[in-house]
Amino acid sequence: MSQAILRLPSVISESGYSRTTIYLRVSEKLWTRPVKLGARAVGWPAAEISALNAARIAGKSNDEIRRLVQELEGARLSALAQWQCVSREASNA
Repeated sequence: MSQAILRLPSVISESGYSRTTIYLRVSEKLWTRPVKLGARAVGWPAAEISALNAARIAGKSNDEIRRLVQELEGARLSALAQWQCVSREASNA
């Protein structure tokens, strides 16, 4: 799975959506929220964009895509929790 984070111009190119449509879909929970990269920079994990494109190509319904978005964002939280656990263990060693 790719660990790359795509900035908005790449996401627009990969998805075919405009900036406005991407943020509209985020508000409708049909697209994952961006990852904060800095004070004024965001991006999206490339693997999430691929999964969302594949769902759209497969003709998934909005409800199915919303469930996918929940799964993708849940996986982010799980990965973060796992990283924090490993980080704590390393600092205590």
